[in-house]
Amino acid sequence: MNDPVMRIARASVERFGTETSVPADQPGADSLARMLEHRSHRRYAERPVAQELLRLLFACAFSAPSKSDLQQADVVHVNDPAKRKTIADLIPDNPWVRTAPVFLIFCGDNRRTRQVAELRGKPFANDHLDAFMNSAVDAGIVLASFIHAAEAARLGCCPISSVRNHSQAVSDLLELPDWVFPLAGLCVGYPSETGMITSRLGLDVTVHTDRFDDSTIATKIDAYDRRRLARQQYKSQRDVARFGTAELYGWSEDKARQYAKPERADFGAFIRGKKFDLS
Repeated sequence: MNDPVMRIARASVERFGTETSVPADQPGADSLARMLEHRSHRRYAERPVAQELLRLLFACAFSAPSKSDLQQADVVHVNDPAKRKTIADLIPDNPWVRTAPVFLIFCGDNRRTRQVAELRGKPFANDHLDAFMNSAVDAGIVLASFIHAAEAARLGCCPISSVRNHSQAVSDLLELPDWVFPLAGLCVGYPSETGMITSRLGLDVTVHTDRFDDSTIATKIDAYDRRRLARQQYKSQRDVARFGTAELYGWSEDKARQYAKPERADFGAFIRGKKFDLS
């Protein structure tokens, strides 16, 4: 199906359970369809990604909006096989880190802003939580923009937040200085399989008008669980020894179990160790 308007309609149903109607002459329909059709890819063809293409994708990613034009994001291309293996060994539940043709670490960088202040002889008067937030958000926007650009080039990607499970080890390995921290990894390559459009919460849950309203959240999450299960079931249930086997194991049960286990409790200490003041 090459008609972008029809692709938008189909992908909307798969993603949100309802069809999104657009006019036949909708500008940018192909790009919009591609965004709605986004899939994560964890298996890749044995085909290298050309350095010229990778550089173009970086250029596209760093063309993204940046808070006050501060440009507080960086990418480390982990090209050294030994360093890649070290990171892959840290997060064995993500074997695609080992096999993807390209592996990147997206970083928040508040260091450069401080360097500019010192170079120009000005005080850095904003040493508080917002300094961390600005650089984290900038890095997240660059990450999302890279994925969008990569998919336009027919590449597939899979973000790896698990690098933050080992922030200090990754930081040491990549020699990240103070005020620079790993936000997420990203596997990149030519997909070896089509993948599936993951169902998302309905827009009536995540989009609000004039005021925040989650008064019917229980009903809507239950409906989402059932809609998602009709398309894609989880291959296994988390922590059965602790919680037993659920008859209806949907998204909400999986996420509740996931966050019932402490994770990254040391991340705040790591960020403070990078000399961020989080007050």
